Amino acid sequence: MHLYQDSISNMVGYSPIHGKLIAQTVKDPNVLGQMQKSFNGFVESGQVWALLIGLVIGYMFKSLTSYG
Repeated sequence: MHLYQDSISNMVGYSPIHGKLIAQTVKDPNVLGQMQKSFNGFVESGQVWALLIGLVIGYMFKSLTSYG
C-alpha cells in the first residue's frame, strides 16, 4: 500500500504543471463571427466545391468497390 501511495505522490509532486497557472490572452472573443468569416472564405475560395465533388466521387468509389 505504501508503494502505491509513494508512486502517486511522486507523480503529483513532480508534475511539471503542479502549482502553475496556465492562461492565455483572448484578443477577439467573437467566436461566431470568426466562424462565419472562415466559412465565407471557404465558400469564396471554391474549396466547398472541391469538398462536394470529393464526397460524391468517394461515395461512388465506395459503392463500386463494396460487396453486397
